[in-house]
Amino acid sequence: MKLAIDAMGGDHAPQEIVKGAIQAAKTYSDLKITLVGDQTKIEPMLNSHPQFEILHTTEKIEATDSPVKAVRKKKDASMVLAIHAVKEGRADAAISAGNTGALMAAGLFGVGRIKGIDRPALAPTFPTVKKNEGFLFLDVGSNMDAKPEHLLQYAIMGSIYTEKVLNKPKPRIGLLNVGEEPGKGNELSKAAYSLLKDAPLNFVGNVESRELLQGAADVVVCDGFSGNLVLKAIEGSAMSFFSLIKEELTSSFFSKVLAGLLYPKLKGIKNTMDYAAYGGACLFGLAAPVIKAHGSSNAHATYTTIQQARLLVEKNVVNTIEETILEKRDQWAK
Repeated sequence: MKLAIDAMGGDHAPQEIVKGAIQAAKTYSDLKITLVGDQTKIEPMLNSHPQFEILHTTEKIEATDSPVKAVRKKKDASMVLAIHAVKEGRADAAISAGNTGALMAAGLFGVGRIKGIDRPALAPTFPTVKKNEGFLFLDVGSNMDAKPEHLLQYAIMGSIYTEKVLNKPKPRIGLLNVGEEPGKGNELSKAAYSLLKDAPLNFVGNVESRELLQGAADVVVCDGFSGNLVLKAIEGSAMSFFSLIKEELTSSFFSKVLAGLLYPKLKGIKNTMDYAAYGGACLFGLAAPVIKAHGSSNAHATYTTIQQARLLVEKNVVNTIEETILEKRDQWAK
């Protein structure tokens, strides 16, 4: 299996990206990895590892760059070259922790969309309070102005991925909404509810945002605007919560003693809610596997994202989505 990884994308590149890739190479002897980026920075960390090759470039897309303009202007950027490696058949999947919008643009320009998918979706797996379980959430920012048909397509893609990769038969599909009752929400929500209800999916109805981390559904769909708001709210709440706990447990000698006693439990909670354990966000709807790793990915997050990419390729998820869409789209849209 061959993967192309943007070694220069993310807050901790290239050090943490390369470390995670090395860890994955040690685990999977069949894995061949192309690291795209500055060879002078990458090569000293590899020690001539036989499973790696470096595609040298000093150009990269910054987090502050305008996505479409950057992809068109910076044709030798590490992210763009990683996508091209997939397009040209030199890699089975691409990974980047860089600019999200640019990665989506590079994917659309490079490998294109799956036939039958109108708009790709950015889909991370979120943790829940149940250990080793999570839910797929799409879209979280790729398509701000969605149509009901787009949400149906998201549900189809999410259902296939959850069943094939996450090994959950008949995954529960939920629609993010302001209330559980049918008929709630705006016109988009109401129309999407009707489509999802009539589709051959395990649709469990509307899901409120407060129920997400409780595991109310295995796949939750919404427009990218709403999804991004929820994503940022959850991330911000989690950071604030753990910051507050840390502040309280280090405020006095007694608190520090108590913190020492509670450390194993607190660590368990942190691990349960750790994004790094679930890999990156898949760009569903593209004609080849492309994964957006978290911008602050460390070595472990990079490693789990590589595991995720392997599963996408091994389970032939992209082709399965395309075949299902083409075969069933008329039936599902009725």
